[in-house]
Amino acid sequence: MPRSRVEDHRESFGIILTLQMFPKSHQMPLLSSYLLNNPVVSRGKRVLDLGSGCGASAIAAKLCGAARVVANDIDTVAAVATRMNCELNGLEPLVCVTDNLIGLEPEGYDLILLGDMFYEEALADSLHSWLDRCIETHGTQVLIGDPGRAQFEGHTIKTLLHQLAQFELPQSVREENYGLTCSTM
Repeated sequence: MPRSRVEDHRESFGIILTLQMFPKSHQMPLLSSYLLNNPVVSRGKRVLDLGSGCGASAIAAKLCGAARVVANDIDTVAAVATRMNCELNGLEPLVCVTDNLIGLEPEGYDLILLGDMFYEEALADSLHSWLDRCIETHGTQVLIGDPGRAQFEGHTIKTLLHQLAQFELPQSVREENYGLTCSTM
């Protein structure tokens, strides 16, 4: 696999790339890497990083020239982590929203990023419905990183998507995470 721009930016993303947690930590580098290797995807766009965690994908979008980036996670600690990672990356703090946006009237985002958000069937259904509205209302592009959770693999939304990238999880992560072996976007 060729070296990604995330690896080239290791100093900028140092704290983000050293996370060893549950599979979501591997969705963030996958989405971030994809954006950094394809900056036109977010350049000049209004971007929402839904379930943003530490803000890796939001930061990557901003580094690629996104016009506006909003990091959204209902966990207030995620907003703190995103702000800290913005500082580490020499960026002004991003807008961080801790309200649950799923189900609300969709704003006019050009691009929505999701990493490992399909971990419960009810949430997967809500996301599918809300994302459909975003696409229908605003023509929003959606990029999803998922480690192969059953709630995503068996969901009807999966039939509407096409794979852009795949990331093999390290053996240590596979052993700790219920046999999940790779992340796809």
